[in-house]
Amino acid sequence: MTPRQSVWSTVIGTLVSAGALAYADVALPTQVLLSDYALVPGGMLPVLIGMLALAVACLGLAYGLTTLDPARTAPTRVLLVAGAAGLMMSAIFPTDPGTSQIGTVSGEIHRWSAAVVFTSLPVAGWILARGRTATPRWNAVRAISVAAGVTLAVYLAAHPASITSSLLNGGAYYGMLERGVVLAEMALLIAMALAALPGRAAAKSEPLATEPTQTEHERQERLAA
Repeated sequence: MTPRQSVWSTVIGTLVSAGALAYADVALPTQVLLSDYALVPGGMLPVLIGMLALAVACLGLAYGLTTLDPARTAPTRVLLVAGAAGLMMSAIFPTDPGTSQIGTVSGEIHRWSAAVVFTSLPVAGWILARGRTATPRWNAVRAISVAAGVTLAVYLAAHPASITSSLLNGGAYYGMLERGVVLAEMALLIAMALAALPGRAAAKSEPLATEPTQTEHERQERLAA
């Protein structure tokens, strides 16, 4: 797999994940959180596809960054692999139904795995873009990283398990905030992939070392004379 193919696998995997979760949200009885769809008839498959496709997207980007810029992207790649592992664990261990109270080992594993996913990806995007030239593609990565982090902070404050939820009336809209976090992190993965994608223009602008220019030929003839 070439770097370009691995980066594009991130885009495709993210779109497949978005499509699967959107199907669950539209076709199945409405649930507060996306992971709750795994608990209703017909919901397990789209949730599994959504989580595992997004895990593949994270791993594809990590592999692409390994081949493109291994030294500089090491912290980002560790976070992407952690995010992929969290997604796979969340798929294997379903959440508990109903309230914010976790009553099983599976539900506890799911909660902490989701926490790894939600926190690792915004940090990965910010670290990847840190110190890069202020071009539109890297500015987009920075902006989406911040947006994902801010949305996550508001979601955590509004979640019924938080002591601030009652102050914010978070029970009325924390499900929408979770969807906002997921969409922001999907957009972030695509932005990171496109920003890291090898550019054809850069490759075309590089001189070919195997073909000396006319000036070099003339210099060689003068030296020979």
